[in-house]
Amino acid sequence: MKVLVTGGAGFIGSRYTRLLLGDRLPGHTGDRVTVLDKLTYAGHRDNLPLAHPRLRFVHGDVCDARLLRDLLPGHDAVLHFAAESHVDRSVRSGAAFVHTNVLGTQTVLEAARAAKVARVVHVSTDEVYGSIDTGRWTEEWPLAPNSPYAASKAGADLIARSYWRTHGLDVCVTRCSNNYGPRQHPEKLIPLFVTNLLEGLPVPLYGDGRNVREWLHVDDHCRALQLVLDSGVAGEVYNVGGGDGTTNRDLTMRLLELVGAEASMIRQVADRKGHDRRYAMDDRKIRRDLGYAPQVPLGRGLAETVAWYRDRPDWWKPLKHRPPATTRKEAGHD
Repeated sequence: MKVLVTGGAGFIGSRYTRLLLGDRLPGHTGDRVTVLDKLTYAGHRDNLPLAHPRLRFVHGDVCDARLLRDLLPGHDAVLHFAAESHVDRSVRSGAAFVHTNVLGTQTVLEAARAAKVARVVHVSTDEVYGSIDTGRWTEEWPLAPNSPYAASKAGADLIARSYWRTHGLDVCVTRCSNNYGPRQHPEKLIPLFVTNLLEGLPVPLYGDGRNVREWLHVDDHCRALQLVLDSGVAGEVYNVGGGDGTTNRDLTMRLLELVGAEASMIRQVADRKGHDRRYAMDDRKIRRDLGYAPQVPLGRGLAETVAWYRDRPDWWKPLKHRPPATTRKEAGHD
């Protein structure tokens, strides 16, 4: 199989690429990968095994229709990760999110249709559902996004549905809970808090810290995506949950313990505008229909992630300590 991975130099896309090229996804040995990435602040060449003989890297933009028309023929599938994804940035300015996440998705889907690509998986987020006080979202839950980022992803999801319904494109949508793991940009909650603590800095916790999130290890997410790519039903949405939810404060306390820091390192900061209170996914569909089951418990995954950041300051310090115009030390909670 030959797969195009958009946004493949970012956190989740690069992890998927490494697993696929390492023949670590069941049923896939010898697959070839083309990574398309714009290399914005969140995408890095060194996230990828660039010397691998089955990898081709293309520096480019998913909004570039001409590039995609030339690139896609000959590929069997597309994993569409490319997106602007940081909620805090979208609150400050939403234009880039609408451009990349909505127009970029439409451009990818149109090129896939023209090239007669057999399967597209559009990678989305649980944030399109909004916030839920009790219970869990099923895939039929109405979309009610509350941030410009979430709204742009909801728009992309609907574009994907329209290409299935109108053009017959074989496309599935996945909606995952919060990911964590190696090579996640230090603007996000877990790597931000871990790297702050490793540097002896306090961690900024939004509001009362009682916002609830589910946490999904990036490897489990990639395994779920491969199941959807291989066996998902065209036009369907699949929730990919991370298990029991935990409050941001409880998660912070676990990180403090793993790093060996005291609770006095917590600094409560003003809450983010429109901050969703609780996320909770019902992922029985992907478990029942495709046999998905997460393999990395949160305790083990957090310990391994903290160890990775402790061992790799060469990776995260250059990202975290860029010039002030691009450095993000505020609470990076989603």
